[in-house]
Amino acid sequence: LIIFMLKSQCRRYCLSGHPTLPCNVLKFKSTTIMLDCGLDTTSALYFLPLPLVHSSRLSKLPGWASKDGTVNLEKELKECAGRVFVDSQPEFCLPEVELLDLSTVDVILISNYHCMMALPYITEHTGFSGTVYATEPTFQIGRLLMEELVTFMERVPKAQSATCWKNKEIQRMLPGPLKDAVDVWSWKRCYSMQEVNSALSKVQLVGYSQKVELFGAVQVTPLSSGYSLGSSNWIIQSHYEKVSYVSGSSLLTTHPQPMDQSSLKNSDVLILTGLTQIPTANPDGMLGEFCSNLAMTIRAGGNVLVPCYSSGVIYDLLECLYQFMDSANLGTTPFYFISPVANSSLEFSQIFAEWLCQNKQSKVYLPEPPFPHAELIQTNKLKHYPSIHGEFSSEFRQPCVVFTGHPSLRFGDVVHFMELWGKSSLNTIIFTEPDFSYLDALAPYQPLAMKCVYCPIDTRLNFHQVSKLLKEVQPLHVVCPEQYTQPPPAQSHRSDLMLELQPPPMAYRRCSVLGLPFRRRYERIQLQPELAKALVPSEIKPGISVATVSAVLQSKDNKHVLQPVPKPTPVPPSKKRKRLMEEVPELLSPKPLLSGSIPLDAFLASLHKSGITEVKVEETADGHILHLQAEDALIQLEEDATHIVCDNNEPLRTALRDLVLRFLQKL
Repeated sequence: LIIFMLKSQCRRYCLSGHPTLPCNVLKFKSTTIMLDCGLDTTSALYFLPLPLVHSSRLSKLPGWASKDGTVNLEKELKECAGRVFVDSQPEFCLPEVELLDLSTVDVILISNYHCMMALPYITEHTGFSGTVYATEPTFQIGRLLMEELVTFMERVPKAQSATCWKNKEIQRMLPGPLKDAVDVWSWKRCYSMQEVNSALSKVQLVGYSQKVELFGAVQVTPLSSGYSLGSSNWIIQSHYEKVSYVSGSSLLTTHPQPMDQSSLKNSDVLILTGLTQIPTANPDGMLGEFCSNLAMTIRAGGNVLVPCYSSGVIYDLLECLYQFMDSANLGTTPFYFISPVANSSLEFSQIFAEWLCQNKQSKVYLPEPPFPHAELIQTNKLKHYPSIHGEFSSEFRQPCVVFTGHPSLRFGDVVHFMELWGKSSLNTIIFTEPDFSYLDALAPYQPLAMKCVYCPIDTRLNFHQVSKLLKEVQPLHVVCPEQYTQPPPAQSHRSDLMLELQPPPMAYRRCSVLGLPFRRRYERIQLQPELAKALVPSEIKPGISVATVSAVLQSKDNKHVLQPVPKPTPVPPSKKRKRLMEEVPELLSPKPLLSGSIPLDAFLASLHKSGITEVKVEETADGHILHLQAEDALIQLEEDATHIVCDNNEPLRTALRDLVLRFLQKL
């Protein structure tokens, strides 16, 4: 959670350092705006898998106790394949909710469905009473992903909740990587479907380029980011300041609408997050490897397991396989998509035509389905099921390709297939999601005979693309995670895998405090027509006129209006006794303002003509001092003021004032 505040107001805090699962808070012109609320599910890797079918292997794992016997956590921790795992329902790392009063957040802007998974934790447990803005595909697919997550957890309930291992003194004694886990006390169990529905009831749908006014103070506008269905970047602007929030964007030609780059121009500050997690992997190359490894396994009589989310890259994988299957003689191989929300996900991808790229939009009017997986379903080459139970178990045939979740391999139907196929070297698991370390994901299944292929497909911006983008849109300042300002630890020599900008980007990390590098200077004020009509402009330079105004400033809902000064209403005389009604004093016209400068030589000549000849001129830092020796008076000529000093000689003062006024213009 990062809080951005203007320098002129307050500070800014970064409370989460995950660059692709952001949760930022921007305090801007009396509004508090949360930008995304990503949920870090990588903490699930520290837990044992949740098998849908009883696993004798997992149920017989020995408990863990320290070698000296001082710590015994056999009920909470289990030893498996040389590692220690927590034996309870997986928990997730939330955005920080303690160091900031989240009840003060006015709105939440969501950039894509992966970055809204923590929404129920924020809206239901912090006193939040504002509005959430998201596009319709983000809202609908986000709902599906949350529903899937809840179903995965509720299908395999675990009454036991492990907490003792989180004690700092005990955690320090645990073997790695468990002892190195951070912020374990902030980890929470999954929310309920009731909390999901309540959170989503606070969402208001918006379309691309739709301007949303927030309390009259700022406007927020979603722009297409090109990453996923309905994914958005956001513009947050007032009349004189502009902040762009770029999160999870792609310049590649895939199924979503292309990225809107031009609207990001002229930004005072650009907050950049959600770049590719695999900067050295080319998505097209990874797709090619995916297809070739899949074909090789099927030809050898093995099965292919693809752990994936129920929306997103799976659409591109199915489209790629659709084009590849016949040429690779895989036409008879069954493809299974297993998820509690598989049917809804495939249907939603076909009905959100206006959110797709132009090529897919045009198919809708032919009419043809935008994605080819509709044809795969019609020809029975692709079948989808809510679970391994029921129809799937009777229709299942091998060799086959199974797409299922969860990519962490800790819960969902994927756990069953790992137990089922892991012992055969004919089978292959292909990792396409970049969110999890595949070695850590596989750890509780070791020793593993099945082949493992890592083909991470991440279409988000890489460093070369984002550098080119920033050169085109030219923001005054860039704010980004600390990870983007230095090469990856494993490739410290790769200076091309970092952002090198001038001026250098402002980097943030967990719990850092920053201030946005610009100050509010101006507010827009409106004149009422009758007041504007009464103005008398005076030209002070060619093309520049000014006018004085006396008015009442009314500020309401962050809008400022100058209104005519109201005339005082006369007080009616009392009926009980007669008294003279006081006259209402007339409003005095303001004294005229003076503009211009007084040239020294011309002013001295004017004094000379008026009979003042003994003048001593002294130069000062601010201008000149004229000593009128015979008259015993001083005139101070400064850039923005003139002072006449003479004692007890009003006629002289008046004469000198009139001489000064000849050189100045009255407004």
